[in-house]
Amino acid sequence: MVGVHTADDAGVYALGDGRALVQTIDIFTPVVDSAYDWGRIGAANALSDVYAMGGNPLSALQYLAWPRDELSFDLAGEVLSGGLDVMESASCTVVGGHSIDGEEPTYGFAVTGLVDLESVVTNGGAQPGDTLVLTKPLGVGIITTAIKRGGVSEDVANQAIEMMATLNKAAGDALNTYGATAATDVTGFGLLGHLREMCLASGRGAQVRFGDVPLLPTVPDLLEQGMWASGSQRNLKSIEPEVDSQVDRSQLKVLVDAQTSGGLLVALPPDNVAGYVAEVEGAVPIGEFISDSAIIVTP
Repeated sequence: MVGVHTADDAGVYALGDGRALVQTIDIFTPVVDSAYDWGRIGAANALSDVYAMGGNPLSALQYLAWPRDELSFDLAGEVLSGGLDVMESASCTVVGGHSIDGEEPTYGFAVTGLVDLESVVTNGGAQPGDTLVLTKPLGVGIITTAIKRGGVSEDVANQAIEMMATLNKAAGDALNTYGATAATDVTGFGLLGHLREMCLASGRGAQVRFGDVPLLPTVPDLLEQGMWASGSQRNLKSIEPEVDSQVDRSQLKVLVDAQTSGGLLVALPPDNVAGYVAEVEGAVPIGEFISDSAIIVTP
């Protein structure tokens, strides 16, 4: 039902009995200092793709690349422990996995979920006038860059870590309740990159109000200090020519900041927004879809 053609979050395969499998995989290198927290974030990040499709995670396979001659296996155990704890909290059974000796630590999961056919939510389907809602604040890429460079307070770092380790389950469960026409999760391409995929899949454009976009604490200050990852720089180069921006370039940089385990970006009929926002903690309306193909950013 859903393959690679619309750059959606997961593949969807109909089982023929009114249900479908939702399948995805996500792996990445460390973004925080704590091995346990990295494991938690890796699990939450992988599960997010299933939630974005309106599905419920069922089982998972974990993947670990580990430099065995440089890092202890006890540390690897902390990574696995973090991942397993989050998978257990999501009622997703880890049925196995695979590990290799690698030069750089890499961790993640392949996750399989289930969804009723009538409940599948894709990144296409947004309609002109639909409200654009974001369920987690931006700035994770900026903060994790600052963590690596020792340039952020422990309180701000911990807030970002807890946000990344928080499941998008509530946001995903509410998609069908409030008639979401499209959804995706915000990860490596940043908000504007994933919004572009929604717009292309839906044949629509969108307008984003920067002043309504929630940000993690100190993000503008850290960005001014140069805490900006190379992946985010590539995001800006890729999408800037396609965006009608009426904001400062520094603000545009925030909107392309590469996220790890970010929130969901949801298209909702305007009459249903209040209910969704009341049910999903942290959800904020940040714009709307429009009839033409432009992506517009206003103050």
